Amino acid sequence: MLVECYDERGAEVYEIIIKQIFQDLVLGSAVDDLRAYVNPDDPVFVLAIKMRKTSNAIRFNEVANLTYDKANDKTVIIIDNENYLPNILKELWKRFSRDEIYQPNRYQLEISGDYAELGSIIVDNPQTNLQRRVYDAVFRILPEGFKNIKDLSTEDIVTVVATDELIKDAWIEKAHEFIDELNSGK
Repeated sequence: MLVECYDERGAEVYEIIIKQIFQDLVLGSAVDDLRAYVNPDDPVFVLAIKMRKTSNAIRFNEVANLTYDKANDKTVIIIDNENYLPNILKELWKRFSRDEIYQPNRYQLEISGDYAELGSIIVDNPQTNLQRRVYDAVFRILPEGFKNIKDLSTEDIVTVVATDELIKDAWIEKAHEFIDELNSGK
């Protein structure tokens, strides 16, 4: 972790704030490295966080069995891993009304019609979940009042430039420097 600031005490305070927020959100082990640039004279805050790799996305057919019952014209879904049931229901509710999904018991769902293609739907994406948690941390770390925010994030690096003024090109360049440093592992 590197916090750049002309004021050494200010850098120490921000490092403490960042560590505390990461601890509160249980993000310490999910983040590889972090770069921050703070300049109260300019009012700017640049933050770049490199996330660790996560497991692969979980598809519907990895946690449930889908079969089409031709005689009754319905798709029967048997849940193999109950931990994913809330995610499965959430995805189904995006596509169907709650009334269209019949749940005769805890591990079974039924939908009228042939919906075998549901098997390829992603029901859990750990990378997206981690990214969401990192953005939560970012918005807790940013100074209050810094409403002008430029998101320069890449696939595994969340990067933002924040200020209460117009965003300067130099600050965007600083953010890109941080991205390059984090990608090269320096």
